[in-house]
Amino acid sequence: MATTLHYLGPKGSFTHQAAMEASRLIDDAGECVAEPNIAAIFDAVSRREGWGVIAWENNVEGYVVPNLDSLIDADDVAGFARISIDISFDALVRPNHTKLTTICAHPHGLAQCTTFAAEHGLTPSPASSNAAACRDLKDDQVALAPSVCARLYGLDVLQSAVQDFSGGRTEFLVLAPRDDVRRQLERIRAYDDQDFESIVAFILLNTGPGVLANLLDVLRYAGLNMTSFISRPIKGNDGTYSFIATFDAAPWQPQFKAALGQVLAHGDWVKTLAVYPRRERPSPPVSAWMLPQGGIHIDATTASNDDDHESDRELLWK
Repeated sequence: MATTLHYLGPKGSFTHQAAMEASRLIDDAGECVAEPNIAAIFDAVSRREGWGVIAWENNVEGYVVPNLDSLIDADDVAGFARISIDISFDALVRPNHTKLTTICAHPHGLAQCTTFAAEHGLTPSPASSNAAACRDLKDDQVALAPSVCARLYGLDVLQSAVQDFSGGRTEFLVLAPRDDVRRQLERIRAYDDQDFESIVAFILLNTGPGVLANLLDVLRYAGLNMTSFISRPIKGNDGTYSFIATFDAAPWQPQFKAALGQVLAHGDWVKTLAVYPRRERPSPPVSAWMLPQGGIHIDATTASNDDDHESDRELLWK
C-alpha cells in the first residue's frame, strides 16, 4: 500500500516541491498531504499515518532550527532520505494592490531577501510557510515564494529572483517511524552498494573541562569524516547543550558502531536522527574573498610586521 507523505503546506511551498520529488524517488510513496505546521507532520508520522518531509538545512541561512529541535525531541521518528531543492524567491503581490508596506514569508525566506525588503521599505512579517504567505496575502503586502505560487494563488510577480544570494539550496529530510527507517535502509543496502551519511545527536551527561574534546577524540580516532557539528541548548537549562554531528558513515559500519559504543560506555546520551545514501557534494577550498570582515588570516608568502598589530586588535590577546 502506498505511503502518504505529509509536508508543510499549503500547496506550492518548497517543502511541497521536496515531497513531490520524494514521491518520485521512493518506491512506495503515495499522496502528498499538506499540514498546517511542523508539529502536525511529526504527529502524523508518530501515529503511523504516513511519512513526513521537513526542511533541514539551507546553504545561506543554515539549519532550520525548529525542525532540528523537533527531530531531536521526537519519539520513534528518524530520517532515511535527503532531498535537495534549488531555492529562488519571487516577490508576489495581489492584482490591484494598494501601497505596499509589509513583506511576508517563512523566517528563512525573509532572511534570504533582506536587500529587497530594505530597498522597498517593507516591514518583515513571518509566516508559517512561504506558500501560506501567498494564500493569506493582503492588499498592502508582498509575499516571498517560489514562482509557481503566482499561478496557484492568482498573484502578480512584482519582481523575480529577489534573494540576496544566487545558488541557494535547501536540504530536506524524509521522516518515518524508526522501524520503517530500518526497513528502507535494508532495502537500499540490498540492491545498491552505496555510501551513507548519518546525523547523530549527543548529550554529554558528564560535564567539565575537556569532555567535548574527549568526545571529538573518540570520533577522530575512529577515522570518521565529520562534515558538520553544531550545538543546541537544552531548553530552560543554562549551560546544557546537545551536539549534532553529520558523518560520512553509517552506524552499522564497524568503526562507527565501535565509536558510538564507546560514547555510550562513558555514560553519555546518543540518538541517531537520520541515515541516508550519501550524494557527491562539492568540497571547494575557502577562498580569502569568502572571509568575513575582521579576524586574522596570515599568508606566509606576504606576511609583514603589520600582522602583529592586526593580531593584537582582532584576537584581543593584549
